[in-house]
Amino acid sequence: MSYNVHNGKRVKYFVSDSIFPQTIDVIKTKAFALGIELEIGKPSEFNFDAAKEYAGLIVQNPDNLGNVVDFSDLASKLKKDKVVFTVIQDILSLCLFKPPGEIGADICCGSAQRMGIPMAFGGPHPGFMACTDKYKRKMPGRIIGVSKDVHGN
Repeated sequence: MSYNVHNGKRVKYFVSDSIFPQTIDVIKTKAFALGIELEIGKPSEFNFDAAKEYAGLIVQNPDNLGNVVDFSDLASKLKKDKVVFTVIQDILSLCLFKPPGEIGADICCGSAQRMGIPMAFGGPHPGFMACTDKYKRKMPGRIIGVSKDVHGN
């Protein structure tokens, strides 16, 4: 989605090294198919001098080690160069911690499995995705709302 926000003109994407390894693998597969160049590292080491080359940056909260970080400063710096900021958020942690929208995330996604059926029961398991209003037309799938056909119906 971050790549699509920039209409494919920015071909770099920064991935935090502290997100779940299986998530990094999925991102690698999708990025390879689209020709996106990934950089995996610590968000604190992101090169802001080259920020205009990046479509987006993704972090996870809590991360792979259980750390919770307030990314407000990072989000505000990314906005200056229009780098799309994505947070993978544990949905239950939102009861205790500042939500991604308040820290400046453009996109938030994650698993909602803990609110759904148990792991041993099989799948599929629910997930969620949200974004700021200005990116809602770039979301995958359809946004259902009020529309009119050529006859005004």
